[in-house]
Amino acid sequence: MSTPATLKDKAILEVDKLEVSYHRVVTAIQGVTLEVRRGQIVALLGNNGAGKTTTLRAISGFLGIDDARVSEGTVRFCGKDIANRFPHEVAGMGIVLVPERDKVFENLTVQENLEANSPRQSSTLSRMQEAVYAYFPLLARLRGRQAGYLSGGERQMLAIGAALMCGPELLLVDELSLGLAPIIVEELAERLRAIRDELGLSILLVEQNAHVALEIADYGYIIENGRIVMDGDRERLTGHQDIQEFYLGAGGSGRRNYRDVKQYRRSRRWYG
Repeated sequence: MSTPATLKDKAILEVDKLEVSYHRVVTAIQGVTLEVRRGQIVALLGNNGAGKTTTLRAISGFLGIDDARVSEGTVRFCGKDIANRFPHEVAGMGIVLVPERDKVFENLTVQENLEANSPRQSSTLSRMQEAVYAYFPLLARLRGRQAGYLSGGERQMLAIGAALMCGPELLLVDELSLGLAPIIVEELAERLRAIRDELGLSILLVEQNAHVALEIADYGYIIENGRIVMDGDRERLTGHQDIQEFYLGAGGSGRRNYRDVKQYRRSRRWYG
């Protein structure tokens, strides 16, 4: 597997030969290796069931809710081993997850959601809130609205904003585009890129929508059946015939994912 070379800084996140087991018997992730460098947006692409969310939970510490654990390999953040740590420990070290579902506290207002997610001193709370509102002006207009009445796109904005209130070094975003209109997804993706550029955050973006992810990612990994089958920078992935066919819908075949292709063809292309 090649090594990302777009940034010279040492990787902030290093996942090496990761295996995850459910109920101590079922192996869901098999030897996953990836890295995220400082100030880099990295995309982890794959279809439903490929192992994207499991990988993200292994990094963020949320495997325990599904009776799963890292059984082999290492997960290091800033050189420290974080495998099988509790979520609050991982968050305290600077890794914050924007989950796929249950993103906000529905009974709280927008502003109360932001305040609830800030571990900082009250003296900096207002400044952090205004920074979030600057990235998402719509939230500023809705700051008094109960989160349960927000649209899907507004909830995603609030979830990202709430994560920023924690002051992360690494932001994990699970399925940014899920259930949202394309125009909203494009806006959110551009906001993530602006956040990276202005705050210097590192971002690991787990996504099915390869079009959106590869528009903003510096580097990407393709995961299939719990294994990384390809990786490369944006130019390599968008220019690769198989990625164009199976993920970007090119070639007129109408195939948008691996499930539409027979198993032997997949194995021949990725592993042969």
